Amino acid sequence: MDFGRLITAMVTPFDEHGEVAWEHIPALIDMLIERQRTQSIVVFGTTGESPTLSDEEKIKLLEIAVRHAAGRCKIIAGTGSNDTQHSVELTREAEKAGADGVLLVVPYYNRPNQAGLYAHFAAIAQATSLPVMLYNVPSRTASNLEGATTLRLAQLPNVVAVKECGPADQVAYIAANAPAGFRVYSGDDAASLPALSVGAYGIVSVASHVVGERMSHMLAAHAGGDAAGATRVYHSLLPVFKGLFACPHPVPNPVAVKYALTLRGYAVGGVRLPLVDATDQEKRYIEHFMAEFS
Repeated sequence: MDFGRLITAMVTPFDEHGEVAWEHIPALIDMLIERQRTQSIVVFGTTGESPTLSDEEKIKLLEIAVRHAAGRCKIIAGTGSNDTQHSVELTREAEKAGADGVLLVVPYYNRPNQAGLYAHFAAIAQATSLPVMLYNVPSRTASNLEGATTLRLAQLPNVVAVKECGPADQVAYIAANAPAGFRVYSGDDAASLPALSVGAYGIVSVASHVVGERMSHMLAAHAGGDAAGATRVYHSLLPVFKGLFACPHPVPNPVAVKYALTLRGYAVGGVRLPLVDATDQEKRYIEHFMAEFS
């Protein structure tokens, strides 16, 4: 399974009451595919506010995405959690609903050791025939999926990729030693080109909601051996990469990107508690840097 080089971790649209705005999902998917050139979409990942979505909402969201995408891009379901059995059950439901793959985050809060991490991911992978992308994000989970453990998991037949937010040397280590066909994706827009330079294949992106087309040019330039061209595009995108997460001080994802999408005319609404919407000062900052990318 090739998920492509540009994957968007899609926001979940909400209405003014904080309920999922089901009617606005198709337009968002169309925009990501047709305008932003995304090749796969992650539904109910962290950017989709997975901790506050019920399982019923998640599966309905997945069914809508699969039906509306209609094969134009791959749909990946964020079925990982810190409860192995729950992750197994949700992964099985995602397979029934037509997902093309699953994204499995490192268990958060309970902080398993490497043996526990291996057993957790192996149990979920062995419970499904879907391709599995691991997701290592130590800043959110307080645990690092070490490179050696990732490589051990990569020996399982349906573990095909990792979304890696660890240090650059870990990205390089995995890319250098992974079996043929195993893909490493950067999970940090600001670290995307550095990760590509040490062997990453693509990006699982938040910024691609608003600058995906330019990111596609960067990826194509890098894959085609035009390092200078990729660097020029990357430098031009740094303001939005940084601005979506620090406006003018750090804000939790997806607060900024949801407001940026609203500025573009997409009805994605606000965020669910415990997240709160951007302040007036933060909105002014987002409006300023987004004006350069209209």
